[in-house]
Amino acid sequence: MKKFWLDTLLATIFIFIVMIGVYKITDLKVFNAFDPISNALADFELSDYGFSHFRPEPDSLERSIMDQIVLVNIGELDRRNFAQLYQNIVKYKPRAIGIDSYFDCEGGHYTVEDCPPLADTLGNLMLAGALQSTPNLVLVSKLLQTDSLSALGDIDFFDSLEVSDEMFRANAHIGFANLVTDADYQEDVKICKSFVPKRMVGKREELAFAVKVAMLYDSVKTKKFLARNNPVEVVNYKGNFELEDVKLANLKKLDLGTTDKLRKLAFFALDVDDVMQERFDSTAIKDKVVLFGYLGRYFGDPDWMDKFFTPLNKKIGGRANPDMFGLVIHANIIAMILSEDYIDELSTWQEGVIAFIICFFNVALFSVINRRWPLFYDGVSVIIQVIEIVICSIIVVFLLGYGGFKSSLGITMGALALVGPCYDIYAGLLKAGTDKLKEIWLTRKQKRVLKT
Repeated sequence: MKKFWLDTLLATIFIFIVMIGVYKITDLKVFNAFDPISNALADFELSDYGFSHFRPEPDSLERSIMDQIVLVNIGELDRRNFAQLYQNIVKYKPRAIGIDSYFDCEGGHYTVEDCPPLADTLGNLMLAGALQSTPNLVLVSKLLQTDSLSALGDIDFFDSLEVSDEMFRANAHIGFANLVTDADYQEDVKICKSFVPKRMVGKREELAFAVKVAMLYDSVKTKKFLARNNPVEVVNYKGNFELEDVKLANLKKLDLGTTDKLRKLAFFALDVDDVMQERFDSTAIKDKVVLFGYLGRYFGDPDWMDKFFTPLNKKIGGRANPDMFGLVIHANIIAMILSEDYIDELSTWQEGVIAFIICFFNVALFSVINRRWPLFYDGVSVIIQVIEIVICSIIVVFLLGYGGFKSSLGITMGALALVGPCYDIYAGLLKAGTDKLKEIWLTRKQKRVLKT
């Protein structure tokens, strides 16, 4: 039995060595050009399916939290018109306000030719006056690296911020709007599944935009969220704002402030014209969180600007169109914090330990089958592998869908996929070679004894 468990341990270690080697080779992406299927599914995780198909509808508490968040589309308004839109909302006294837009001159070029908004001096003064009169306001910032820092390469550290001009942010709070994506530039395909709650910028701690807004609305719950001290948090998406339903409501000239049946699983949103003409119920604004940002030139606009792919996207492989604006992602983060409904996930080392234990007992099972029923080994081992991988896939989907727990079990499924062929290699070649070396060593030892 001692030799059996030793062989099992060695075979398990061999499987993990092979798995690491396979990962290193595939991570080089040398075969991507010949594998369009894997390219299309490269950004897909099984947990995405749990999000888009098995997440239960928000309960009454979550629904009430979502109703505390109002989205306001700013479209392509200039600063003068945005000041009017902003004042039409602020006069109804929301508790916390966030604006996902910058009011500066790109590149720091403060000339009318390089920065057209400077031409409207009165419009700038109107907007500055409106923003300075609201102390419960959060403006976005962008995490940046100076040239000297970026020259060091791809490091996860920032030492500067892009912010709105001083006249607009004089009385405002600041929160960085950077989201976790694999995009290299703004126009690239952006997939957002998680976010960073806080960052050190130089020697100063900065909070994420959504976290800062949530702090103004409910500091107790937000501090409790930050106490988790996770460097990265998975976004527990509650819903989108339903473009088609809102569009239908506009066509039928329904009151968006009271049409609850059209807002199921969605955040309440107001389009530019609705706010400019004050076609909304004022009670939908008072003491709420109001987020201003870009939701298209109009509701239903297919524009990709500031739009992301999320796990709520129904098309999980080879996605065709992004499904959520950045402003709605911030709303989902705020709703997650205020409802205290977080998603926990296994660390890499925890997944590794689970994978090693499952693989170890799988090797032991395969060893027993191979010894007692060698004729049935090949067929039975493959069936066991398939069943176990399917079970792991179901666990991943349902853990996130109903348990609010994210685990890819990727290491486990990788080990299960390799345990059959790797065990055969170990048993057929390495073990035979090891036994031969043991035999040679024992023979030489016996000869030395006889000679002595």
